[in-house]
Amino acid sequence: MCFALVGFSSIASAVQQTTTDLNEQDNRNEARAHAKELGSNLKTRLQEAIKRGGLEVGVEECKLVAEPIAHSLSKEGWTVGRTALRVRNPNNKPDDWETAQLIKFAEQLSENVTGPLEATHVDGKTGEFRYMKAITTGQVCTACHGEQVSPSVLSAIKKAYPEDEATGFKPGSLRGAFTLRYSPTDAE
Repeated sequence: MCFALVGFSSIASAVQQTTTDLNEQDNRNEARAHAKELGSNLKTRLQEAIKRGGLEVGVEECKLVAEPIAHSLSKEGWTVGRTALRVRNPNNKPDDWETAQLIKFAEQLSENVTGPLEATHVDGKTGEFRYMKAITTGQVCTACHGEQVSPSVLSAIKKAYPEDEATGFKPGSLRGAFTLRYSPTDAE
C-alpha cells in the first residue's frame, strides 16, 4: 500500500508540474501578445502625431496616450506597462525585480546576445506571473531619446516630463522594457 501511495504522489506531482509549466507557457504567450499590442498601439499613435505636427506633437501625444493604452490592456488579471532604468515618466520607475532584469538585458545587449531578450518569474506563494521583454533604442527613437535631441524637442520633453531621465541613448542600446504581471486572484 505504501508503494502505491508513493507512486500516486509522484504521478500527482508530475501532473501538477506539467500543468504549472503549461500555465506558465500560456501566460508567456499571452504576455507576449499584450506587449506586442502595447508597442504597436503606441507606435501607431506616435507616428500619426509626428506626421500631424512633428516630434514636439509626438512628445505630447505620448504623454497623453501611453498610460491609457496600457490601462486598456490591463484586464482579466493582467497589468501591462513599460519601465526603464532611466524613465521619462516617474510613474514607470522599475521595482527591484524589474531593475535586475533591465540590468541583465543591458549586459546581454553589450555582449551581442541575439534573439528576444525576455524574463519571467512565477511567485511560488501567490502564483503571480511576471514577464518582461526588452525594448532597444531604434535609430528613429534617438530623435527624442538620443544623445543630440533638438532644442525644440528637448523643450517639449521638459514641459511634458519635468523629471525626464530618458535621453542620451544610442541606437541598439537598451531603452527599457515592456513589463507585465498576471495575478490569478485578480482574474476571477
